[in-house]
Amino acid sequence: MKVYLFYFLCILALYSAFMVVISKKPIHTVLYLTLAMFCLGGHYVLLNAQFLAVVHIIVYAGAIMVLFLFTVMLLNLNKEGEFQKPALVQVAAMAAGGILMITLVGVLKQTDVVMAKDPTMTQIGLVSSLAKVLYHEYLLPFEVSSVLFLSAMVGAVLLGKKD
Repeated sequence: MKVYLFYFLCILALYSAFMVVISKKPIHTVLYLTLAMFCLGGHYVLLNAQFLAVVHIIVYAGAIMVLFLFTVMLLNLNKEGEFQKPALVQVAAMAAGGILMITLVGVLKQTDVVMAKDPTMTQIGLVSSLAKVLYHEYLLPFEVSSVLFLSAMVGAVLLGKKD
């Protein structure tokens, strides 16, 4: 079942990434990019890294996509402001993309897939194992960073407050 879900997420991610590139409307581009981010979050779930999946969806599909959406809406991109790139620039971009694809295929052909044989390695992406490491081994740096974030937040509020 996981294999079918993996292939479905791969096909959907590739389709949405392709549509990001060829879409004409900026709003559709942002929506396709959000769909691609959700597909990547699904891959993290399949890899048993639930915490990373949730953080990925919250940060990328949530915050950054909302930022992109507001930027696109504020720019008010119309057809009048759009200009056509010269043919030489288009050919150079396609050649650079092709060279990059050939390089990636050449590099990835020589890699080996290694599966974890240690049964404890399957629990590495779970929130409980992350919490054990964070609150047992790295408690002091975690608390110091939280105090630093709190003081930075209070400083930003004081600097932004009007007299």
